[in-house]
Amino acid sequence: MATWKGKSKRKITGGRRRYARKKKKFEIGPDFQPAVVSENNLNKSIKTRGRNQKTRVVYSKFANLSDLEGNVKKVKIETVLENPANPNYVQRNILTKGAIISTPEGKARITSRPGQDGVVNAVLIEE
Repeated sequence: MATWKGKSKRKITGGRRRYARKKKKFEIGPDFQPAVVSENNLNKSIKTRGRNQKTRVVYSKFANLSDLEGNVKKVKIETVLENPANPNYVQRNILTKGAIISTPEGKARITSRPGQDGVVNAVLIEE
C-alpha cells in the first residue's frame, strides 16, 4: 500500500493543523522496496512525476568498487557487515548508502543510492 507523503495533521508544537483541501494523488509515494544482496541481478524501472523514470536496484550481486588510486572494477558482494541506517538491514542484507559490505578485495562503503541510481557503487575502506 502506498503511503501519503503530505504534511502531518499535527504541528511541531502538538497543535492541530487544519487542512484547506483533501489528500492529492501526487502526494502519494511508493512503498519502500529495498535493494537486497542476492544471486540474481534485477533492476526495475519506475515512473516518477513529470513522465520521468528512475532505475531501482531490486537484487544485486555485484558492485563497482573504487580503490584509493581511483581504479574501478566490478566485484562480487559477499554480505552486508554494517548498516548505519538500520541495524536490522544487516540481517536482511539490504543495501543502502553508507552500508559497509564485504567483498573479495576487502571491506567497502556504498557511496551510491541503489534505490535511486540503479547501480551499486562502493569505495574500498580496508583491504
